[in-house]
Amino acid sequence: MNNKIKYLQEELTFDVSGQKLFEITKEINSWINSQKINLGHLTVFIKHTTASIIIQENYSNDVLEDIQKFFHKLVPEDNSLYKHSEEGKDDMPAHIKSLLTQTSVTIPVLNGKMNLGIWQGIFLYEHRIYSKTRKINLSFIGE
Repeated sequence: MNNKIKYLQEELTFDVSGQKLFEITKEINSWINSQKINLGHLTVFIKHTTASIIIQENYSNDVLEDIQKFFHKLVPEDNSLYKHSEEGKDDMPAHIKSLLTQTSVTIPVLNGKMNLGIWQGIFLYEHRIYSKTRKINLSFIGE
């Protein structure tokens, strides 16, 4: 084989509003296509402490709503429970939700496409109430 190894990095920006899961699979696929990536590993990293990156089902919105309800029960937004509360009732709970999820995922790329399962998508999981601009770093190594 005479393939050269590629090392690529780029930052994508997403404007999000509200505590929910925003699917970003399409934007990542567009980046893969624009870079003419064929085979390797892509790491998706979020540069924030109050939002997460997760792989989850992208077929039924009920799954996403149930996840959101679960986390709201698991980590209540009640300032009396936390010492850190300067940035609002959602701030410390957002840090905890981020701790319980992930800041990055690595996905294999095969034949120019992410090798995800049939119902899997990549989501930016926003834990804050108010609108935010979130930065996602994509790092690729492969062909």
